[in-house]
Amino acid sequence: MIAVFPTVYRILVPLKGPTVEEQLALLKLELAREPERAEARSGKQRSYSGLPEKRKSKLFYFDPNSITSEGWQDLGLSPKQAQAILNYRTKGGVFRLPSDLKKMYTITPELYHQLEPYVQIVPVKKIPDQGIDHRDRPAKNFPVKEKVVVALNTADTLELDRIHGIGKVFARRIVAYRERIGGFYKKEQLMEVFGIDSLKYEEIKDQISVDPALLRKIHINTASAAEFNRHPYLRYQQVNAVIAYRKQHGNYSNIADLNKVVVLTPELIEKLAPYLIF
Repeated sequence: MIAVFPTVYRILVPLKGPTVEEQLALLKLELAREPERAEARSGKQRSYSGLPEKRKSKLFYFDPNSITSEGWQDLGLSPKQAQAILNYRTKGGVFRLPSDLKKMYTITPELYHQLEPYVQIVPVKKIPDQGIDHRDRPAKNFPVKEKVVVALNTADTLELDRIHGIGKVFARRIVAYRERIGGFYKKEQLMEVFGIDSLKYEEIKDQISVDPALLRKIHINTASAAEFNRHPYLRYQQVNAVIAYRKQHGNYSNIADLNKVVVLTPELIEKLAPYLIF
């Protein structure tokens, strides 16, 4: 009968349920297993994502001439951005002032303002002569350059090479950067040229002149994306935003209209202003 009518049997002869003590024991067992289950769920979520956790940035005092890649990442840079700065140092780049960090394209103006109070640059000490006698060495005769004042926006590499502190390599870099940027409107822009730090700038600033009237300008209301992208101050995302805003809202009337483009910071707009016409 049990085999034939199991349902009827359960109704007529109800099964005996667990006692109160047995229920409490089962509850304790379930509670004891919950931490293991939570840990298993957490591990499963991490394995599903497959993405490394983003490192939390923190501020601390540092010397940009000696900080490691790990240190830069702790300050908020990505591994790729940190490596770019290490490459700059490897090629002979030196940070002599906190403001030299502004030259690094990997450091945004916002990040610079956060880091600047924590920069502590240790002065580079000269290596002692260690008692080596150089009297028997033949003297090297370097050609003496006469004092000149060179027009920065029109000079070729030969003219720039006449400046004290500027050789053929720096002369080529200055001309190449001038072509990219459309000319210089102030002397301090020379510190944007790779390898020219604040110390080198102080050495050459009185030997150059700048005429802002010679700038190559961009017509902001007609320029194409390619024209904008050639300028080193603008990045791809910013160019797209400028053009999208122009299409949606019409022509820009003045420089103040650029403040309505969210991705453009006030510092960037100030730098771009001399190169724009409306």
